[in-house]
Amino acid sequence: PSPCRVAMCVGKCSRIVGPCLLVLGTLSVAANILLLFPGGAFKYLVEGHISKDVKVMPGVWGGGITVLLAAAHITAVGWRCAGCSDCGTRCNAFISAVLSKLALLGAAACFVLSGVGLTNGPLCFYNASEHSRGHGTLWGYPFLDAGSQEPDARAENYLYDRRTWSICLEPAGVVAWNVVLFSLLLLISAAEMVLASLQILNGCLGCLCGFCEGK
Repeated sequence: PSPCRVAMCVGKCSRIVGPCLLVLGTLSVAANILLLFPGGAFKYLVEGHISKDVKVMPGVWGGGITVLLAAAHITAVGWRCAGCSDCGTRCNAFISAVLSKLALLGAAACFVLSGVGLTNGPLCFYNASEHSRGHGTLWGYPFLDAGSQEPDARAENYLYDRRTWSICLEPAGVVAWNVVLFSLLLLISAAEMVLASLQILNGCLGCLCGFCEGK
């Protein structure tokens, strides 16, 4: 294909990828913020009864800020270069490729940490007498402390056996809240990784051909 045609494709791709990453990054931040308020209640955050995996906030800095920085640059440059003849796009394409690499790393970190959070399960007030290790009710990780099971077995047991979710007495519905939002973060970060990888390739092509369509 001619350099002009490649430049047009690169520009159009940037105007699709950028807004998509903006939406995904915003959703990632929103999902992680919701995890801080299980069941929509504020008191658990104030009391410090929030899962350690949630406190890391991978959806904010990983799938959120790094992705939004790249998305803002990609979107701005993509639209600014629509139909222009000379706007320094090779330099901007290089910057977009670098930012996309950071976004890829951030999304990958979000994916891994969300998977860990999903495997460990939520922090909740539960009846420890249902476990062989303790008695009475206490704050802890009932699914993380489930005997000597391997992590994958623990995750499979509680994720696919909803009868075990009732062990958590507080916050109300915290297991479903945790599972849904961490699963959403997994899907969002996976999509971000795909788009960021696409934009890295796109940015490299832009470095060679630019992406101003009016050349």
